[in-house]
Amino acid sequence: MKPASTEPFWKGIVKSLGLVFGDIGTSPIYTLTVIFALTKPTPDNVMGILSLVFWTMTILVTAEYAWLAMSLGRKGEGGTIVLREILVRLLKPGRKMAFVTFLSYVGVSLLLGDGVITPAISILSAVEGMILIPGLESLHQGALILIAAVIAVLLFIFQHRGTDRMAGAFGPIMVLWFLSLAVSGVVSVVTHDPGVVKAVSPLYALRFMMENGFSSFFVLSEVILCATGGEALYADMGHLGRKPIIRAWSFVFFALVINYLGQGAYVVSHGGGKNLLFGMVQEMAPSLYIPFLILTIVATVIASQAMISGVFSVVYQGITTRMMPLLKVDYTSSHLKSQIYIGSVNWMLLVAVICIMLIFRRSENLAAAYGLAVTGTMTLTGIMITMIYRRTTRKWKVPFAVLVTAVDIVFLAACLNKIPHGGYWSIILAAIPFAVILIWTRGQRALYRALRPLDLDTFLVSYGQIYHKSSNIPGTALFFTREKEVVPPYVVHNIISSNIIYQRNIFVSIVRTDEPFGVKYKLTEQLGPGLDALEVLAGYKEIIDLEKLLKKSGIQEKVIFYGIEDIVTNNVVWRLFSFIKRQTPNFVKFYKLPPSKLHGVVTRVEM
Repeated sequence: MKPASTEPFWKGIVKSLGLVFGDIGTSPIYTLTVIFALTKPTPDNVMGILSLVFWTMTILVTAEYAWLAMSLGRKGEGGTIVLREILVRLLKPGRKMAFVTFLSYVGVSLLLGDGVITPAISILSAVEGMILIPGLESLHQGALILIAAVIAVLLFIFQHRGTDRMAGAFGPIMVLWFLSLAVSGVVSVVTHDPGVVKAVSPLYALRFMMENGFSSFFVLSEVILCATGGEALYADMGHLGRKPIIRAWSFVFFALVINYLGQGAYVVSHGGGKNLLFGMVQEMAPSLYIPFLILTIVATVIASQAMISGVFSVVYQGITTRMMPLLKVDYTSSHLKSQIYIGSVNWMLLVAVICIMLIFRRSENLAAAYGLAVTGTMTLTGIMITMIYRRTTRKWKVPFAVLVTAVDIVFLAACLNKIPHGGYWSIILAAIPFAVILIWTRGQRALYRALRPLDLDTFLVSYGQIYHKSSNIPGTALFFTREKEVVPPYVVHNIISSNIIYQRNIFVSIVRTDEPFGVKYKLTEQLGPGLDALEVLAGYKEIIDLEKLLKKSGIQEKVIFYGIEDIVTNNVVWRLFSFIKRQTPNFVKFYKLPPSKLHGVVTRVEM
């Protein structure tokens, strides 16, 4: 596959439209509809809201992500975990490092929580457009929820097949979607009120904020809906490269702004409506309304698909950086590293999405839960990029990063108003992965201390004596260790206590580096008589074919040993950790090693 940076100009833009901009691209379906359900659609209010929408996308998406965040990356990769890895190199161990780690945990958790709300609000808001079709005006909300749920079920069922084949169609469909937004916006502006283009002036936003006082502050919690999905520019940078995404954003930004202005012009002449985008299109071209509605539903499915793929990618990064428990991962493409499927995550997401649809019932109700996670993620990103720029040669960007972060904080504060009205669901959905991350990371450290592993030199004294005295078993045995210098208890039990010793014994350790990609391996021979060590250094996004590496190193294993911990504890937190550990596959299954060669050795551990 061609590297993202060498993609032809237009091909890179089309791919970006299909894989990156689905979420923010479908926000015009509900953003202004939700805002004007709460705000009187007077001409002054319309101009103020349109100005706020324009400058929100300019500051929070263009400035924060397209300019500041996307200038930071590791081998072209972006995202919260990447920012953490950059800061790990710049900071010394201590409170600041712990603070950065905490921020990354919160950021990842918010993103995973957002992965539930985004498909729910996108699909439901598109399906609700059916009530404007002649003859379907009386369609019950329950029927709309059922249709949205069926679409969601079909979307999640097909995940295991991968999106590699469908990805080629996503781009052209989204090109058509953004062209539809732009054309309908232009026609509406020209037809209804060309004067709305003046709303790009920040004066209208300032005037709206000053005239409406404290109530205008709460309107910001709905205005932020126009920027949801902006974080995907940075998170998906590794799939396509920085330049194609920024070029595509120029086109997307224009289409979105024009469409919002068109909806604003429609509101000025009609005084609002239940579904502004659909009402605007239906009035201008009734014969094209049904094709537009179908296109809208397809666009929301693509937006949901991008979010689901993003969740899989984040979880995989979490697994490989030991932030999250091991889960069974399937690789759905032979040449696209990003194409993975995690079944347990897929089905949990589906159940959560349908539950959220049933709880909130309408897209405007769902908007009350939407935005809190997004502004939280943006604020954390702003804090982290400010910390990075302060410690690099590009200190001149610090004032801009601080300004953007301040705007993020204002929006986050406004969204706190949503907590009693459904926003608490964002916190609940994010709290589940956050609790799992905390319990898992602390549990792993406590377990490692409780196991009391031996250092290699101490182990070699007894090992050498047994190796020379015993009649060793023919063949090669592999033993998984965290690092070659530290010998886990199960190895000591197997070799020293049980005298199970082969002619050739190899310690295999897999170390994840703070780079996203790259695999290096080194075979160290004769650590002791008949004892070698294979150390694999792999990027945290890298998918390792361990059997292939063993063959390249000339290793033909007869048996593979690995440790299983039987945890005994009265501590409630460690009991939860033990439960999570029992539900997840052992790491040898994560690397898809031949089951017939695997032998688990149980070690009883008191925590």
